[in-house]
Amino acid sequence: MPALTREQMREVDRIMVEEYGITLLQMMENAGRNLAWLALQWLDGDLVDRPIVVLAGRGNNGGGGLVAARHLANWGAWVQVLCSHPPDAYQGVPAQQLAILQAMEVPLAWAEEGWELPPCDLVVDALIGYGLKGDPRGRVRDLIQLANSSVAPILSLDVPSGLDADTGQGATPHIRAAATLTLALPKQGLLTPTGQALSGDLYLADISVPPGLYRRLGLEVPPLFSAGTVLPLTVVDGQALIQGGAGRTPWT
Repeated sequence: MPALTREQMREVDRIMVEEYGITLLQMMENAGRNLAWLALQWLDGDLVDRPIVVLAGRGNNGGGGLVAARHLANWGAWVQVLCSHPPDAYQGVPAQQLAILQAMEVPLAWAEEGWELPPCDLVVDALIGYGLKGDPRGRVRDLIQLANSSVAPILSLDVPSGLDADTGQGATPHIRAAATLTLALPKQGLLTPTGQALSGDLYLADISVPPGLYRRLGLEVPPLFSAGTVLPLTVVDGQALIQGGAGRTPWT
């Protein structure tokens, strides 16, 4: 299947919203729900009272993590959300997702100096998406370092935080993920040797991109998600291939 550059993914997002009327809220819900479902699989289908820490940045990637936290809490997990910025730094749709968690009384914390990551069975990394340029800074940098110090596996959304979506190189610092759920199509950096090493097991999630949108970008993409909305991928010679035996998510 094709892989996308950072700029191509920006164009996909723009066309989705501006020309198809598929809102950011819809895309974020799709991403977060699929991320929660994959977390469920990583915990062997047993979420009740399992401790999960969600690291959420203030951008759209963080918003997807907040959606995942809502679903995981609804499914019985003991979810703790650690936000990279104070509440008033979250704007737009991510702020809406944060307000939902506040109304649900999901445990929330704001990254501060000296904060420690609580013991957990899984860390969800939703700090930085495909738009990263340069090294992570401030509390985001601190949270990446904390996540890497945990013995729990890390599940990243779209790309591991600190990984360049085009080159696959890791910034300083960067997440070392056990698994990554990339969105729409794989990012080119995930298919490089370094990107593969940093992203762990690779999965692809449907966020409802119309096939005609890809054709406008000169890409021919088959109906990838006919078997389910989360697909395991394997990388061979820099190309992403769908593994056999992909399970269907509950809503497909």
